[in-house]
Amino acid sequence: MSVLKKLAGQTAVYGVSSIVGRVLTYLLVPVYTAYFAAAEYGIVTGLYAYVSFLNVVFTYGMETTFFRFANRPGADRRELYDRVLSLLLVSTVVLTVLLALLARPLLSLLEIPPGHEQYAIWIALILGLDTLTAIPFARLRLENKARRFAGIKLAGIVLNVGLNLFFIVFCPCLLKAGIARPLVEAIYNPGLGVGYVFLANLFASAATLLLLGRELLDFRFRFNLGWLRPLLAYAFPLMLMGLAGMVNETLDRILLPKWLPEGFYPGKSSLTAVGIYGACYKLSIFMSLVIQAFRYAAEPFFFAQSTEKNSPATFAMILKWFTICCAIIFVGISLNAEDFGAVFLRRPEYREGLAVVPVLLLANLFLGVYYNLSVWFKLTDKTYYGTYIGAGGAVLTIVLNFVLIPVLGYMGSALATLACYFLMAVLCWRLGERHFPVPYPMARLGLWLLLAAVLVAVGWQVKVSDWWLRHAWHMGLTVLFLVALYVVERPQRAVR
Repeated sequence: MSVLKKLAGQTAVYGVSSIVGRVLTYLLVPVYTAYFAAAEYGIVTGLYAYVSFLNVVFTYGMETTFFRFANRPGADRRELYDRVLSLLLVSTVVLTVLLALLARPLLSLLEIPPGHEQYAIWIALILGLDTLTAIPFARLRLENKARRFAGIKLAGIVLNVGLNLFFIVFCPCLLKAGIARPLVEAIYNPGLGVGYVFLANLFASAATLLLLGRELLDFRFRFNLGWLRPLLAYAFPLMLMGLAGMVNETLDRILLPKWLPEGFYPGKSSLTAVGIYGACYKLSIFMSLVIQAFRYAAEPFFFAQSTEKNSPATFAMILKWFTICCAIIFVGISLNAEDFGAVFLRRPEYREGLAVVPVLLLANLFLGVYYNLSVWFKLTDKTYYGTYIGAGGAVLTIVLNFVLIPVLGYMGSALATLACYFLMAVLCWRLGERHFPVPYPMARLGLWLLLAAVLVAVGWQVKVSDWWLRHAWHMGLTVLFLVALYVVERPQRAVR
């Protein structure tokens, strides 16, 4: 249990930047949904979907590669840091310039009208700056400098949130009140609209790079492709796996406006549907927060534990408690989605898509399970298996979106996401049993997830109109799940 407590402690520290930062960012959702129509927010959702893809291309698996080679016997971590960061510096400059030149074609894919090319240019600069911070952040994680990591991450997020509030809320209020009008008009353009979302992100990314000045000043440029060949050989399958993962995670918001039949949602454009789906997707952030914080701590932790004799038992215990914690989140958020929607989705048009929230929460839960299970192919240097699994999930995502979007709209996209992550988790588990056996308690975890899904389904199907009775009903279902966990799992923990 001491090992588990150590991982939990590191997860908690990383969670300061991940969870607190994400919560601060998530508090912008009520602002966006109050000040921007769903069609405008659809632009933000669509462009950031492309960012997710391109971020994988810009970093091409070098973070995980850095961890893997840094933990090999006799590794010179300082030289490795210089080599990897030098490679990323060269590639980032090339990719940023290329993306800026392709601004118009990128916007055309999202059916964004001409005149907004600066959005794509800002996105290119954001990607470039964020890529240059990837290896310095990875170095901090490797050196267990979680507090500095969390502090810098959080500072960038706070600046991003502050600039969003300044440009989207504060400046319009000052203009409306006639306060400091000349000064406000000198720095604020009302016509830019959602563009301030990207501009604020750009300033925050630049500030984050500056805050990593200590790690960057310690860098020496060393570029040698021959020396980097084994790194690239290890990283390339990870990049393909990452791209496949982004297909599974974000392609639905790109395909939705393309494959949604005209008039499927009466009186709403395809960008409006994307905006609604993207806003409701944000309600699954509570699951994503736990997964992201866990990943920051778990990746270097798993590599460090790989040489221990009892590492399989440790990995099994971690998956068990991770899944149970996520199942509690799934039940709690799903049964109260209407309340979260009323708080965070300010315009009623956004709340029309709340039914996708339980589906997406469960999908993200299986994604977290997959991340746990994927340790086997990273530790055995068989990362190509991750590529195969991700590619299989990507194919399923595309096929199911093609089939389900014309029939079910954005609910079809949510179901495709769930099917994809479930398939990936199952495939990773079955393949891992052959190559790196770990005694995962899959039957027990499967029963807990089944019970959680049944309780959520019952809660959604049995409608209670009275506000107090509805909350009592949902609270009762949540408590029932917690009591069942306590009764069954507490004796197991006591024996350990």
